[in-house]
Amino acid sequence: MAKDFSHLDDTGGISMVHVGSKRTTQREATASATVRMSPETLQRLVERALPKGDVLTTAKIAGVLAAKQTPSLIPLAHPIGLDSVDITFDLDASAGTIEIHAIVRCEGKTGVEMEAMTACAVAALTIYDMCKSAEKGIVIDGLQLVRKSGGKSGTWER
Repeated sequence: MAKDFSHLDDTGGISMVHVGSKRTTQREATASATVRMSPETLQRLVERALPKGDVLTTAKIAGVLAAKQTPSLIPLAHPIGLDSVDITFDLDASAGTIEIHAIVRCEGKTGVEMEAMTACAVAALTIYDMCKSAEKGIVIDGLQLVRKSGGKSGTWER
């Protein structure tokens, strides 16, 4: 069983993957998530008319900080020296949606997929937190890895 799952040791217990002998390569991961709210709430967000202030700037900072803290949140994730974390937002005013994209890059021995997904998740949660006074029914969905490159497995794209 341990041979089939990288996070299991020879006894079937959990184990952090040994990456010491892996080759250092350029790594990149892109993740996305969607936040859905009413068009009216999104308009208030755009106008910075919500009580907690500048939602998107705060969400971007929260996402970057979250990517940097991934090993503190995900038990078997390795600490990684990140080269960059870029978070962008695509707004659709008529649909009331914000699509979040996070791109994380490093030169390392293990990938940054979890960092990209964590950045999106926390950015989305921050948007919810800052908008919840205007609308409680906001939905976060579609958190997913979009693309990863680097390492032994190479490039994967959704």
